[in-house]
Amino acid sequence: MRFLKEFSDFLKEYKVLALAIAFIIGSALTSLVQSLVNDILMPILTFFIPQGQWKEATFNIGTIAIKYGSFLSAVLNFVIIALIVFIIAKKIMKEEKVSKK
Repeated sequence: MRFLKEFSDFLKEYKVLALAIAFIIGSALTSLVQSLVNDILMPILTFFIPQGQWKEATFNIGTIAIKYGSFLSAVLNFVIIALIVFIIAKKIMKEEKVSKK
């Protein structure tokens, strides 16, 4: 019985449930942002990419093919997710400062 109490205290002290919820929401946000980048933004940017296919866009240097299309997509995913996390963190930090005063 004591083990279950200790385990319950551990879950509450380290806010494991809140962490799990944040992880699930983060996973859903990642899927949403990937869809935004792959289905909306990248087709618009395709206009500026030679041959018009962003997933297969490459830059050839002799026999070396640098696939920059998929890399550009990953960079956009990262920037958008980082921006969203920054905005959320800034809002939470602001609320904490207000509640401490």
